Amino acid sequence: MKIFFLFTFSTFLLSAFEPAAAFAHYDKILTHSRIRARDQGPNVCALQQVMGTKKKYFSTCRNWYQQAICGKKATVLYECCPGYMKMDGTRGCPAVAPIDHVYGTLGIVGATSTQQYSDISRLREEIEGRGSFTFFAPSNEAWDQLDSEVHRNLVDNVNIELYNALHHHMLNKRMLTKDLKNGMTLVSMYNGQKLLINHYPNGVVTVNCARIIHGNQIATNGVVHVVDRVLSAVEYTIQDFIEAEEDLSSFRDSAITSGVMDILGRPGHYTLFVPTNEAFERLPRGVFERIKGDKVASEALVKFHILNTLQCSEAITGGAVYETLEGNTVEIGCDGESLTVNGVKMVKRKDIVTSNGVIHLIDQVLIPDSAKQVIELGGAQQTTFTDLVAQLGLASSLRPEGQYTLLAPLNGAFSDDTLRLDQRLLKTILQNHIIKVKVGLNELYNGQELETIGGKLLRVFVYRTSVCIENSCMVRGSKEGRNGFIHVFRQIINPAEKTLHEMLRNDKRFSTFLSLVKAADLDDVLSRPGQWTLFVPTNDAFKGLTDDDKDILIRDKNALRNILLYHLTQGVFIGSGFEPGVTNILKTIQGGKLYLKTVNDTLLVNELKSRESDLMATNGVIHVIDKLLYPAELPVGNDQLLTILKKLIKYIQIKFVRDSTFKEIPLTFYKINIIESNVQPIITKEDPSITQLTKLIEGEPEFKIVREGETITKVIHGEPIIKTYTKIIDGRPVEVTEKKVTEERIIQGPEIKYTRITAGAADNEEKLKKILEEEVTKVTKFIEGDGHLLEDEEIKRLLQGAGTEYTKVTKIIEGEPQIIEREIKKVHLEG
Repeated sequence: MKIFFLFTFSTFLLSAFEPAAAFAHYDKILTHSRIRARDQGPNVCALQQVMGTKKKYFSTCRNWYQQAICGKKATVLYECCPGYMKMDGTRGCPAVAPIDHVYGTLGIVGATSTQQYSDISRLREEIEGRGSFTFFAPSNEAWDQLDSEVHRNLVDNVNIELYNALHHHMLNKRMLTKDLKNGMTLVSMYNGQKLLINHYPNGVVTVNCARIIHGNQIATNGVVHVVDRVLSAVEYTIQDFIEAEEDLSSFRDSAITSGVMDILGRPGHYTLFVPTNEAFERLPRGVFERIKGDKVASEALVKFHILNTLQCSEAITGGAVYETLEGNTVEIGCDGESLTVNGVKMVKRKDIVTSNGVIHLIDQVLIPDSAKQVIELGGAQQTTFTDLVAQLGLASSLRPEGQYTLLAPLNGAFSDDTLRLDQRLLKTILQNHIIKVKVGLNELYNGQELETIGGKLLRVFVYRTSVCIENSCMVRGSKEGRNGFIHVFRQIINPAEKTLHEMLRNDKRFSTFLSLVKAADLDDVLSRPGQWTLFVPTNDAFKGLTDDDKDILIRDKNALRNILLYHLTQGVFIGSGFEPGVTNILKTIQGGKLYLKTVNDTLLVNELKSRESDLMATNGVIHVIDKLLYPAELPVGNDQLLTILKKLIKYIQIKFVRDSTFKEIPLTFYKINIIESNVQPIITKEDPSITQLTKLIEGEPEFKIVREGETITKVIHGEPIIKTYTKIIDGRPVEVTEKKVTEERIIQGPEIKYTRITAGAADNEEKLKKILEEEVTKVTKFIEGDGHLLEDEEIKRLLQGAGTEYTKVTKIIEGEPQIIEREIKKVHLEG
């Protein structure tokens, strides 16, 4: 009858606790262990034991399927779940262990050493009697592993030291694992000493970093949890420990000067990975001194060693990422018995428990990116770049107090030919990868220009899934340091030097295409500032084209323009900026569509391979192809033209609709870019047949020679309408002025007889007049700033010699000017 009562009562107690326990990590992991062992019979749990040790775990799914814990192979054991026991002749564990008081329960769970010490210290009477207790009972192995001197002192003074030590393992109330919340601080039955509780997602529960290896053994007057080490009394904080240890003086000095030391003295549940003095001595010369002298960097370094959670070594059974007080993360893992930080074995001593956390001593200093100089941010894949920057003397120009952005190509971007270049040229290349200001990834926008320390302007292109600067696109890995950002790029950045037209003119591969561009009057489009993507067929694309064929093409200017402008699209599209494998649809100036995608780092245009891509120009980008492109939906209505196109285009079927014609494409799709400089037009009449146009110009004027017979267009600005608003650029507010200007374009034809230039210096005026009378008929001022406008060196020299006295240009024109076009345009001036 008594046995039946005990069985019923214990079953009632366990069932009473079960619903709430379902929400605790420990109990969830235990439930999974029962499921894994269900084939072994009722109430059997599956555990993993690390080979070569006595450590057993109710495992997480990850460790179970990896068949390893902390990188070490683990074998599977099947044991009775806590609270159950075997019966002879039956499968599994069908019986419930008999319930007893706490003292008797110590024997049931196998904590016989703790039971013995409770007896000799006269604690037995207390834990057999009335009350409700929680006993965190050290296992027999835990007592064996205790420091021999400490163990001897306890046993030699059983009535005081041992009694107090055992009381330190007890609470004056029953608490199951479901009640032991993560971050909880409990008060033990010895002198109000604290017990720090942690309940981790992997099911591990610790008390002052001692792991509960057998939990929830119910007793009539409480509960027993078996732990894997003897708990020692904790009376000092992390701050107290650091101040007392001489081997931690370097870290201590940094913590004090940065103002972080006070944090380590406050209540909390911190984890500190503290480097020893020897670790600081191994840092490169001057690094620690620089950081220590910079309060911001020093604070970042100290906080990078502190977690705002308590991570005991026994709870770490695999790698996990934790946020530090500095804001960035570290990965804490394990390798057998050793803890690892960011994959490196560096923990010399672990689990130094304090009243506000735990300390692990490490033999390496953890330096966060925020405490590093920008040149120190380069990883293993950017060592070629960072080494070259140092070798060529550029690292010394990156001042600690400065602000920079490094555009670091991957090691593979540097070919042997590049590395063999003259050092002066190589230095210039590297200068093009260092920006004068600090620009983060989230501050970059399309159309932005960044100035390098070499004086070059680099353009930013932002696409759906990538950010590119000139010809090279970023890869993951951007970092922010103390004095700048580093961004990682696939290729060496090649700043544009020439226009699209100049690039075609200088490359013999494109001579046929260029001749057709000129015949279609499109060369001006490719010469002016703009944002274009041009797909250029090589001469191989025109094999079989005879001179007669070419003449036929040229005579039909509409057809020729339609064909050529199908190769041109508005905007700069870098091949490596496209999302791989995804088709991108671009509308061409001709009106048709191009279908682009990248496959295995090769750009495909209408399924044709680009032989060379991302050739950067100042006004766009060139992608080289070896076939002529043609819009498949565009019909041809001329037999001769159809015959010619069939010679050149064999990859699609060209439609033929007799007498169909090509639409006319006027050259209004691009606009002349005019940069204003406070120009106010003034028009006066001297007599009915002569119009005098005077523009007052701030700064030094620039001139273009227009020879006899040429027709030019003059742009006259109306009174501007000005709007001002604020725009956020590079993370700061910038006032933007928008001018709405009316432009009238006036044709001035070959009837112009001469031009008079009025300058401050009489001698220069006479010389200029003489030259102009001999060689040209007109000098025209354009406000575009193009360097090629000055072609006559003598005139250029004389004009430059006029200096600031050269204040106006007077043009005398016979006949009334003809207004041929009026348009409204907006000019954005960012200031």
